[in-house]
Amino acid sequence: MPPPAGVDVPRALCATVVKFSFHPHAHLLAADASLLAAVLGRLSSLPSVALAFFRSLPPPHPLDASLALLRLLAPYPRHHPAARSLVRDLSLRHPLSSPLLLPSFLAEPHLPSWLLHALSHTARPHDAVRVFNQMRARGLAPDAHTCTALLTALARARMTATARKVFDDMARAGVIINTHVCNAMLHVCLKAGDATCAEALMTRMDAAGVPLDRFSFNTTIALYVRKGMQYEAMCVRERMRSEGVEADTVTWNTVIHGMCKDGRVKEAAQLHRDMVAEGLKPDIVTYTTLVDGYCRAGDVGEAVRLRGEMEAKGMLSSVATYNAITRKLYDDGKMKEVNGLLNEMDERKVQADHVTCNTLINSYSKKGDMVSACKVKRRMVESGLKLDQFTYKALIHGFCKGKQLGEAKEALFEMMGAGFSLNYSVFSWLVDAFHKKNNADAVLLIPDELVQRGLPPDKSVYRSLIRRLCKKGLIDLAQKALHQMKGKGLEADCLVYATLAYAQLAAGKLAAAWDTLNEMAKKQMSVTPQIYNRMCTSYGDEKETLNIFWVHAIERGLIGKNV
Repeated sequence: MPPPAGVDVPRALCATVVKFSFHPHAHLLAADASLLAAVLGRLSSLPSVALAFFRSLPPPHPLDASLALLRLLAPYPRHHPAARSLVRDLSLRHPLSSPLLLPSFLAEPHLPSWLLHALSHTARPHDAVRVFNQMRARGLAPDAHTCTALLTALARARMTATARKVFDDMARAGVIINTHVCNAMLHVCLKAGDATCAEALMTRMDAAGVPLDRFSFNTTIALYVRKGMQYEAMCVRERMRSEGVEADTVTWNTVIHGMCKDGRVKEAAQLHRDMVAEGLKPDIVTYTTLVDGYCRAGDVGEAVRLRGEMEAKGMLSSVATYNAITRKLYDDGKMKEVNGLLNEMDERKVQADHVTCNTLINSYSKKGDMVSACKVKRRMVESGLKLDQFTYKALIHGFCKGKQLGEAKEALFEMMGAGFSLNYSVFSWLVDAFHKKNNADAVLLIPDELVQRGLPPDKSVYRSLIRRLCKKGLIDLAQKALHQMKGKGLEADCLVYATLAYAQLAAGKLAAAWDTLNEMAKKQMSVTPQIYNRMCTSYGDEKETLNIFWVHAIERGLIGKNV
């Protein structure tokens, strides 16, 4: 029944809300989005009542009403946490960064930053960047806290180039570049492995009077360690000390890891002693890093001693600790000790990870015990671990070594079916194994078998096959593979032609080699520095033939100017 003429329905409902007598008709009110938005508009001077009223309505709440509530709460700082939470919920249910909905957020002063912050925290960096770009187009600048969240999200997504551009735009927009924003950008530099960018940023912080905190120093040290720049890492640590910033366990662990990575385990052990002398308690990461360092240096005895010291202090070995020792024991052929450690892991309920299983599979494959390798693979699958590319490569290598070529091809097909790309080494093992069985022609059937399994081969499959066939001197088979490739509509690249031409030259088939080089010139191909380096690496022991090849390539204009 429609209301009588002249009755202000929103006003009447507003009075009802204030009296908290709307509950019997709450579901009807929630169904009318425009009426609900009008009621919320009348409650603009009573934000607490509006918020309580909105929360009492049955979900889902209409988008228009939610936006009306956000506009109502925005002028009241004490209601900002509730408004931020509402924006986060809306961002999970609606495409707020779309061109249709985004303008309604950009019209309000606080909403764009809240939306940008919510998108950054919900792992949607592309949407967040879209919102940021629209804000900049309208002359809006997010606050420093939101900028930190956005840069952190971009770092986690490894969108480092975008992060650099966003950071520069932030500076131009007048955003206050404080320590937290700079720390987020240093995190971006760490993900990108860009020490030069990190150094420039620290210089900029010093010039602007922005103080570096422990996170700043630890991130920079981690970056230098990752790049193998141990001297620079130690210099940052000394600066940290001179500026009165106390090193924590993360700082010491990072520096110790750098020394172990360089094989300087004695210096790492000294750092461990210095750490204890300064009153810091080493944790399981400290001990595991040292254990791994000693194992890589060949001193498994000291590694075992350190593990005992760690456990005497109440820290049980993690899977990483077991992996470091078992890997070294495998290399030394001490299978009895390895089995003892594996049994100990089972007794302590320490779940094996990919490293443990791949180490086992690789070891069994090298020994030719593929039955045991396949058992480990089955245990991986049963325990819920997904096979990675290292697992498949170890299995393929083992099957090829044991001349079990049917199983090797099955592992190859499984690997491609799992979405992993195949590299040159995988096809090298297959070509070599078929060649040893005097059945090299069988490798040409692999692309057709891939098609039968719904895995059409791409250019990289043929490229790897042709390169290895040429390396083994099987020129005729390499040419057949090239014709097969062209028959499937795949165009060979410069590396394929260059490898084939060189193999023909090395085999004394000069006419065929010149024809291949002429075809390259006709297709206007150019040898890049990457191709040049690959050829020199593959055929470095045949310098005379290689020099003749380069002379003829230069005569035909096939060498790029940047080589």
